[in-house]
Amino acid sequence: MITQELSIWNLVINASVIVQGILVLLLGASVLSWTVIFSRRLALGRAKRLAQHFENEFWNSGQLQSLYSRVQKSPDPQSGLENMFRAGLKEFSRLREKNLEPDTIMQGVQRSLRVQLSREQNALEQHLTLLASIGSTSPYVGLFGTVWGIMNAFLGLANVHQATLATVAPGIAEALITTAMGLFAAIPAVLAYNSFTAASDQILGNYETFADELSGILHREVHTGHH
Repeated sequence: MITQELSIWNLVINASVIVQGILVLLLGASVLSWTVIFSRRLALGRAKRLAQHFENEFWNSGQLQSLYSRVQKSPDPQSGLENMFRAGLKEFSRLREKNLEPDTIMQGVQRSLRVQLSREQNALEQHLTLLASIGSTSPYVGLFGTVWGIMNAFLGLANVHQATLATVAPGIAEALITTAMGLFAAIPAVLAYNSFTAASDQILGNYETFADELSGILHREVHTGHH
């Protein structure tokens, strides 16, 4: 059983300034990590739901132009698919008014869809690099604190004639706290990064499929000349 003298709180309070600074740094990284985790979880879940909703609306719509008129009246698009639909139809209408060749029109539409897809990817992957950085560096920061604490613990034994476990234990325990804190910050960040990356890739895959389907529909329309 841990005694009062060797409680974790007392070890932190009596730790060196370097170790305390590392603990504060890792605690801040952990709080920042969990903030990003909660915000990204909500954002990705919302993006998935809105994409499904707009895809259903797209396929149930009789005319693309009527749907385009509807989304044009909405100043703030609510889903990535709606953003891509808006970008594709806007470019399609703009180029068609110039009476350009069908292939030229479709090249412009596909270029516009690629640009919008890149923007949606940036939005979906926002702050994921921060999670990756916290997950990869926190264990090393904690390890540095451990090495520093162990070094100080052994330096403190220089003037001790007989080193016992009771003499060494507080310094070693103090040092290991930073390793534990580093892992506490890193593990959730790594798990969340992997989960969010997979979810983002899945949503982006749906966006790419939608872009291909929209290009196919517009390709048939521009070549047949039907509205």
